[in-house]
Amino acid sequence: MSHLALYTFGVLKSPLTDPAPLTREFYETGEAVYQKISQHPGYLARAEPADGDRGMLFEADWGAWGEFAVPTWYGKGRTVETTALATTLSLWTGPRPAFDAVYTGLHRAALNRRYEWFERTGNHPNYVCWWVSDGEIPTWQDGVSRLEHLHDHGTAPHAFTFHHPFTPDGTPAAGLTP
Repeated sequence: MSHLALYTFGVLKSPLTDPAPLTREFYETGEAVYQKISQHPGYLARAEPADGDRGMLFEADWGAWGEFAVPTWYGKGRTVETTALATTLSLWTGPRPAFDAVYTGLHRAALNRRYEWFERTGNHPNYVCWWVSDGEIPTWQDGVSRLEHLHDHGTAPHAFTFHHPFTPDGTPAAGLTP
């Protein structure tokens, strides 16, 4: 049985350590969203640092999820003090549960405010989906490679969106819309 991998990436307007109220609000909202999504039907797992410190991204030990990586278009800091990004890597039973978790409830409310927190990235996609075999753990580099492929070449069976999905065998599937 296959599972859906979902990689998300966004560039924040300010570093995660910025003490401004808006940055703190983003971080607090993110914690609540993570907690809610982890209870969503169809959710299987997400990349978390082995040491539990979410403040460190580039230096963290991500275990089976691999070394932390970001798309080539990320041009901000890479230290704890300067990192200005939000990214996730998760596993789902399929596109519908992941889509529902992203476009409903607390995460939907956060999405509605994304331009308060995130820079507009022009034509760079902010997420990508792909299928992995049962028991396989996707890596950060997998997510980055597929997001960059999606940007450069559009949707394909190994790098697609909710709007243009594929089945595990590579057949185009009906798109999902909010």
